[in-house]
Amino acid sequence: MRILFFGRGVISTQYAWAFEQAGHTVEFYVRKGRKETFGSSIELEMWDARRGKKIIKESWNVKLHEEILPNYDLIIVSVNTEQLPEAAQFLSTAAGNTPVLIFNNVWQDLKSSIAPLSMNNVVFGFPGAGGGIADNRLRGGFLKMLFLEKPRAGTEHINQLVKEGFESAHFKINWVKDMQNWLWNHFAMNAAMETEVLKQGSFSALLNHRTLFANVGLNMREMIPVLKARGAKLDAISLMLTKIPPVLLGILFNKVIFAKGSLPRLFVEYNNSKAGFAVLEVVREAKKAGIPLPRLTMAFKNTEYAKEI
Repeated sequence: MRILFFGRGVISTQYAWAFEQAGHTVEFYVRKGRKETFGSSIELEMWDARRGKKIIKESWNVKLHEEILPNYDLIIVSVNTEQLPEAAQFLSTAAGNTPVLIFNNVWQDLKSSIAPLSMNNVVFGFPGAGGGIADNRLRGGFLKMLFLEKPRAGTEHINQLVKEGFESAHFKINWVKDMQNWLWNHFAMNAAMETEVLKQGSFSALLNHRTLFANVGLNMREMIPVLKARGAKLDAISLMLTKIPPVLLGILFNKVIFAKGSLPRLFVEYNNSKAGFAVLEVVREAKKAGIPLPRLTMAFKNTEYAKEI
């Protein structure tokens, strides 16, 4: 396949590398001026967990375009959540009939999140990867598993195309029956974590403090009325975050989920992205519904988001 990745971010770059290793042609679309800024290569230091666990260290040559060329078999979009509406608007005219995989966190309802793109030309998924890019050096990694929505009426051919592509690159797909509900829950979980990141200043600062992970559970509990107001059902992870006593939850995160040496821990350590937008989106939604979120709102104190709530 000939695959275009929208943006040269940490998720796009890692999966593009894996697809190229599997024999596919991969290219990147970047905004005007970024091609010269990024250059023709990127330094990789990432963990590949598809077949065991191995570290990849290489200088990888990439092909960047500042316009979308014809004849791609698939476009994969993984951008910062706040950038998705602009990306969808651009692709609605630039992508033509090329199938699109939205590989992204989404808080809005799926149809409006990608308008004016047609839902018949789009499938939704979520990566099993993380990390960050600094000074043209990517540090992160990816797991064998990723998430993909089960086919909707009219998208069966796109799902099959995406399935065959990822499986050819030795990834395992976890099919999600209700992607909308899954993403709502996942977005809320991100907001619960980002609330603590806003207070601590970085993602890596979370990792050595059980009390902060205990706070993640408390933040999630506060958001339950917001999820229910939009018709979401709590999934297994959300139930865990809200039912396990905070002290035990702190131990579980610190000693098991983000245990020293684990890939999830490394993904968080290397994550140098800006936190706060997920929290802001949930707080805005809660305000519309008249639902108080004191824990989340307090996290904005002394941040640039304070004036937006």
